[in-house]
Amino acid sequence: MSLCIFAGGKVLTMAVTAFTLSWTHTVEKTTWSESWRVLPEGLTVVSARVEGSGAGMEPPPDAVFDGTGWTYRPELPAQPRVVLANSAEGGTWRLCGGDECLTLGGTGGAPIVLEPCR
Repeated sequence: MSLCIFAGGKVLTMAVTAFTLSWTHTVEKTTWSESWRVLPEGLTVVSARVEGSGAGMEPPPDAVFDGTGWTYRPELPAQPRVVLANSAEGGTWRLCGGDECLTLGGTGGAPIVLEPCR
């Protein structure tokens, strides 16, 4: 499988079956990260981690605190695509898969779309 990334009018392809998506919350300045799998039926979130709570970032009741952050497994079905905001206000996304990492967004304009390559 591969992950297709639609950003800035271009299509990028990462030959991965898993990736991590992370970002810094613009208000709380804490890091949020999610681990995903690329499957034929869609993108499946495996786990999520948030450094702290506040401003809409409260971990769910089943989250486990490891001393620096909360880890949990979101209960979501496979997603055909994940759409990321592309704010010109400075918010960026870091997408890492295999040995490759990309910084996405922060330019404004069309959202960034992630989906399994067909």
